[in-house]
Amino acid sequence: MLIINNIVKQYAAHRALDDVSLRVEKGKIFGLLGPNGAGKTSLIRIITQITAPDSGEVIFNGERLNVKHISQIGYLPEERGLYKKMEIGEQVLYLARLKGLSTPEATKRIRYWFEKLDMADWWNKKVEDLSKGMQQKVQFVATVLHKPELIILDEPFSGFDPVNADVIKNEILELNKEGATFIFSTHRMESVEELCDNIALIHKSKKILDGPMAEIKAQYRNNTYWLEYQGEYNFENAREIFEVLENTTTAHKTRLKIKIREHRNANQVLSALLPYVSINRLDEVIPTMNDIFIEKVTQQS
Repeated sequence: MLIINNIVKQYAAHRALDDVSLRVEKGKIFGLLGPNGAGKTSLIRIITQITAPDSGEVIFNGERLNVKHISQIGYLPEERGLYKKMEIGEQVLYLARLKGLSTPEATKRIRYWFEKLDMADWWNKKVEDLSKGMQQKVQFVATVLHKPELIILDEPFSGFDPVNADVIKNEILELNKEGATFIFSTHRMESVEELCDNIALIHKSKKILDGPMAEIKAQYRNNTYWLEYQGEYNFENAREIFEVLENTTTAHKTRLKIKIREHRNANQVLSALLPYVSINRLDEVIPTMNDIFIEKVTQQS
């Protein structure tokens, strides 16, 4: 759906984006990750045509990005943009009309979403009377109301309690199931794990990692396991097979974090221990996106 080719964006002496290229597949949830100041918001502002790149191009559904594509994109910015003195129903209706919906159709869709998200009695309330999380719900509705093909969410769970964060997460998955494509920018790596199909990591204006999330996590596997057993065993005897990184021993069990040595495998660990102890579990430690994020950013820094 979206092809970003060699984007460069300069603000005075600061280069916000330096030759960044990405591919966002139709129908996928794409995680755009990076520390504060990495260039994520600059890229989003180019995709939404708030600003233009100094060089490079953006292709949307096979066409060079242009004004007509604005109506096909929904954008929830990190900095909220609701008018505090306006009544909520009137405000969402106004935003829907800007996206090309007729008043009857917009009113119908607003009432549907307000019912769905338990907001039915908010119509005549003012934004300033709502909590941050309630305001976020309003802005989410305004973002998705016109049924955009591409939905860009910048820190969408900011201000939500766990219950409402889960509600919005389910709505994102439902919209994705119906065909919407998402670009999802967040610092909450647990949300990335749950939602994203593909990710890209930007740091200091450059892309330093991208691809399918499952493949990236597989690349960072390092043969580390949690091993738990009952009984007594002198694991020094298995030093050629694995290295012990952590050791917690109680009266009833021993729990080790081990790193299996090169050219060795989990079956050899089991073969070495099974004649002497009862093994409760042997679980591979799969690196989280948070682990990978920290490692890559630290390496680059």
